[in-house]
Amino acid sequence: MKNKPIILVTNDDGIIAPGIRALVNVMNSLGEVYVVAPNKPQSGIGHAITMDTILYCDSVQIDNGSQKEWECSGTPVDCVKLAISNILPRKPDICVSGINHGSNSSINIMYSGTISAVIEAGIEGIPSVGFSLLDFDWNADFEPAKKYVCKIVKKILYNPIPKGGISLNVNIPKKKIKGMKICRQAESKWKESFDKRYNPKGRTYYWLIGDFINFDKKSDTDEWALKNGYVSIVPIKFDLTDYPILNILRSWNFILLFIFLDILL
Repeated sequence: MKNKPIILVTNDDGIIAPGIRALVNVMNSLGEVYVVAPNKPQSGIGHAITMDTILYCDSVQIDNGSQKEWECSGTPVDCVKLAISNILPRKPDICVSGINHGSNSSINIMYSGTISAVIEAGIEGIPSVGFSLLDFDWNADFEPAKKYVCKIVKKILYNPIPKGGISLNVNIPKKKIKGMKICRQAESKWKESFDKRYNPKGRTYYWLIGDFINFDKKSDTDEWALKNGYVSIVPIKFDLTDYPILNILRSWNFILLFIFLDILL
């Protein structure tokens, strides 16, 4: 590329999180970096946007790098929206989110602010990728992940993903990495419950707890790849339509029409 690509960096752990600082460090070697990220942790916020209060977005400089940075009072999706509409000189060539502290594989993408940010970028036609490391520790070692982050972003910059709102969800094992695998999202869920507790004044409150259950044991899933030491790469998009079922449901229109006519007659 003749000119430096413009790279938008965001996350859901907050702008000072070690994961995003590692990501910024890698991106500075690849292009002109703009960081627009939440000013506080936003894990589990999903695709939420701020509608009931004002947004602040202030220029900051967290560490010594060539990047330009802003911390936002809103969600990761707010950060992407603000960056595109008000902050960046033009649409970025790529949006990267993370590196998240903890997994965003399988069902977890439904809740992840990290992945929602890249889906929002995909909606705007921007190539995007979310990175997560399978280590929730604030002091996690991101050095082994950097090599794979760099490889994947380079690949996207020089070999653009086909248009259509497609993004990549990349999860990186904590331990020794064997390589990378293109995967599908595993079928899984959280079996959850709420632990009922009482505060010192006797008021009832609830604490969400749960266990992750993977129903999918096949070897082409992200969960299998991660369990076996591979970086998992899953293409995702915002279109949630179940196309195999679509034609079946279309036949319902005729059934409903007949029911409606029976009622009238």
